[in-house]
Amino acid sequence: MKSRIHPESRPVVFRDRAADVAFLTRSTADSGERVQWEDGNTYPVIDVETSSASHPFYTGGRQVLDTAGRVEQFRRRYGTGEAFGSWPNAT
Repeated sequence: MKSRIHPESRPVVFRDRAADVAFLTRSTADSGERVQWEDGNTYPVIDVETSSASHPFYTGGRQVLDTAGRVEQFRRRYGTGEAFGSWPNAT
C-alpha cells in the first residue's frame, strides 16, 4: 500500500443509545467526546441510532410483508395484467 494516502485507524467506542449498548472497534472516525472504557483507557465515542444490537434484522423483530395481499390489491386496482394491452392508459 502507498504510504500517507490511507486515513489513520484507531480504537473507537460506538454507543447505541436505543439498545443501551457500547462496543469498542477500530475506525477512521473521530470524535471530540471521550469515554472511559472497561480496560481503563479513554477512547473517542460516537453515538449511533441503530446498530446490530437494536436493528430488527439482527434482533429477530422484523415483520414479514404480506406479499400475497399486496399482489391481490395490485390486481384489483390495475386489472389482471395478463396482457400489456389490458392495462389502463396503455398505448
